[in-house]
Amino acid sequence: EYELACKFAGGLGLPENRIIRIETKELEDPAYVQNSPDRCFYCKTELFQKLAELALRSRQEVVCDGANASDIGDHRPGMTAAKEKQGKSPLLEAGLTKDEISQLAKNFRLVVWDKPQSACLASRIPYGSQVTRDKLKQIEEAEEFLRSLGFRQLRVRHHDTVARIELPLEDMQKVLSNGTGDRIVERFREIGFFFTTIDLGGFKSGSMNVMLKGENHG
Repeated sequence: EYELACKFAGGLGLPENRIIRIETKELEDPAYVQNSPDRCFYCKTELFQKLAELALRSRQEVVCDGANASDIGDHRPGMTAAKEKQGKSPLLEAGLTKDEISQLAKNFRLVVWDKPQSACLASRIPYGSQVTRDKLKQIEEAEEFLRSLGFRQLRVRHHDTVARIELPLEDMQKVLSNGTGDRIVERFREIGFFFTTIDLGGFKSGSMNVMLKGENHG
C-alpha cells in the first residue's frame, strides 16, 4: 500500500522528499485492541488526530479521506470518527461510487485505476478476538503469498489457527489445479495456520459484518 501510494504521488508530480509518512499507535489503545464492532472508530480517531496535527504544522486547512458513495449503508464507524475530527470526504460529497471512481481514474490514466479493493488487515479478524501484531503479520504474509501466485482480489480471514480464504468464485478452481492448493497449505502452516479453508461464499468485502446482522456466512 505504501509503495503504491508513493508511485501514485510520483505520477502526480510530487517529489519523494515531499511524501510524509506518519506513525500511528492504535495498537497501544486497549479499545482498539479488544476489537469491538466499533474498532474502526478508534483507529480513524488516532489517524485523523495525527493528520490534523500534521496539517496544522504544514498550514493546511483540510484533511480528506477516500470515503465514497459505495460505503453508505455498511457498518462504517470510521466515518463517524472522520466527521468528529472535521475530516472531509470529497468523493462521498460528489456522490461517486467505487466503480465510477475507478473509471475516472482510468480516464485520467492514474496507476491505481484497477487496484483491487483493500481494507486494513485488522478487518480480517473476527470481532471480539484481540488485534495483535502477530496476527496482522500472519495475515499480511498469507495475502502476499496468494498475490505471488497470481490472485488479486482476496482476503485471508484469521480464525486463530484456521485461515479462511475468500476468493472470487472464478478463482476457486485455480486453487485446486497444478498443486496450488498444496503450496498454499504448506506456506500457511509455516506462517502459523494449522488449517486452511476456502469460503464457498466467495469474496466479499466486509464479510465479518454479517455477524452484526445475525446472518449466516459460509
